[in-house]
Amino acid sequence: MFLLCLWDFSACLQLMQASRVCSLNSEEGLGVASLSVIYGALILSSVLLPPIIIKNLGSKWTIVASMGCYVTYFLGNLYPGWATLIPTSVILGLGGAPLWSAKCTYLTISANQEAEENGKRARDLVNLYFGIFFLLFQSSAVWGNLMSALIFGQDPGIAEITEEDLWFCGATDSCEYPGSAVGNTTRPAQNLVNTLLGCYVGFGVLAMVLVAVLLDNIDGDVARTYRENREPLGSAVQGTFRHLKDKRQLLLIPLTIYSGLEQAFLSGDYNKYYVTCTMGIYFVGYSMICFGATNALCSLAFGKMAQYTGRFALFTFAAGMNCACIIALLCWKPHPDQLPVFFVFPAIWAMADAVWQTQINALYGVIFPDQRPAAFSNYRMWESTGFLIAFAYSNFLCVNVKLYILIGALLVSFGLYGWVEYEEQKNSTVWAQNINANFEEDMEDRELTA
Repeated sequence: MFLLCLWDFSACLQLMQASRVCSLNSEEGLGVASLSVIYGALILSSVLLPPIIIKNLGSKWTIVASMGCYVTYFLGNLYPGWATLIPTSVILGLGGAPLWSAKCTYLTISANQEAEENGKRARDLVNLYFGIFFLLFQSSAVWGNLMSALIFGQDPGIAEITEEDLWFCGATDSCEYPGSAVGNTTRPAQNLVNTLLGCYVGFGVLAMVLVAVLLDNIDGDVARTYRENREPLGSAVQGTFRHLKDKRQLLLIPLTIYSGLEQAFLSGDYNKYYVTCTMGIYFVGYSMICFGATNALCSLAFGKMAQYTGRFALFTFAAGMNCACIIALLCWKPHPDQLPVFFVFPAIWAMADAVWQTQINALYGVIFPDQRPAAFSNYRMWESTGFLIAFAYSNFLCVNVKLYILIGALLVSFGLYGWVEYEEQKNSTVWAQNINANFEEDMEDRELTA
C-alpha cells in the first residue's frame, strides 16, 4: 500500500493553487482556472473512463498510467501559462478518476481475498485496509508540505503583516472588505519553485517505476479475460449511470459531495482568510503538516476502531468535530499571538476528514461489492463535484456564508447517510432471519428423514 501513496505529492501543489492568493500561478486567475479545469475533467473522467480502463488494463496498470498524468501536470507547472497549465490540467483530471477507482478496487479485492483465506469478516478488513492506506496517503501531506515550507522559507522576499491587515482576516469582515484579506502573498522566487517542482517530478517517476515493478497484478487475469470477450464501449460507460438507480447510491451523493466541500474549504478558504492573511503564505506548509500528520494517524486508528465501534459512531464523531470547528471559525478573530490555535483547527478538522476519507471509501466497497468500478466512479465523480462547487463560488461568497453552506450540507448529508445505515441494518436482519429459517427447515428435514 505504501507504493500506492507515493504519487500524492500532487496534493501539496494543488493546495497552493487552491488558496488562490497564495497560488503559485495567481496572475489573471490562472491557478483557480487550472483547479476548475482539473475538477471539471475529473467529473467527466469519473463518468466515462474508470470502468473501461480498469477492465481493460487491470488495477495495477491503471494506477501506473494515471500516475503519468500527474507527472505531466508537474512538468506543466515548470513553465506556467495558459498554453501549458490548462492542457496538463485536463490530462491530470482525466487520470484522477481511474487512479482513485483502481486504488479503491485494488484495496477492496485484497481485503476480500485475505478475509476468504483467513476466515475473517470482509467488512472489517476493508475498513482496516483503507485505514492503513490513508495513513500512508495522508503522510504525503506531511513530507510534501515540509518540503515546500523549507524550500520557500529560503526566499528573501518575505514581507511583514501589519496590524491594519489583521482587521480583514477571519470570517467576520471578509464580506465588508472583500479582497483585503491578502496578507503576505508574494510569489516565491522562480528558482525555488523549480526546485520544488523538480522534487515532485522525481517522486512521481519513482512511484511509477516502483509500482510497475513491485506491485502484484492482482486482477490481471480478469482484465485479460475481459479483453478477449470485450463488451461494447457504451455498456461499460453506462455502468456508472445505471448505478445511480440504486437508492443507497442516491442517498450517499450529498455526503460524498460534502467530503469535497470540506476538503476544499480547509485547503482554500482557511489557508487564505486565516493562515495566509494572519501569518503569511510561508506558514501554510506548517499548518497543513499538522493536518496531514493528524489525518494519517487518525486514518489508521479509525480503520481499526471501525470493527469495534461500527461506522455510524465514527460518522457521528466526525460530524460533531466538523460542526464544532465551523461554529468556532465563525466566531474566531485570528491574530499572530494565538499561534497554537492555527494548529488546533487543522488537527480537529483532520480527525473528521480521516473518518470521511476512510469510512466513505470503505462504505462504498462494503455495500456495493458486485459493482466496485461503477460505485467508486460515482464516489470520485460526486466528491469532485463538491470540489468544483466550492471553487466555483469561492470568489463570489463571503467566508461566513461558505461556513453556513458547509454546516447545512453536513446536517442534510448526515441525515441521508443515517437512512442508508437503517436500510443496511434492516436488510442484514432480514438476511439473518432467512438464514436461520433455512437452517431450521434443513434440520427438520434431516430429523424426518432419520
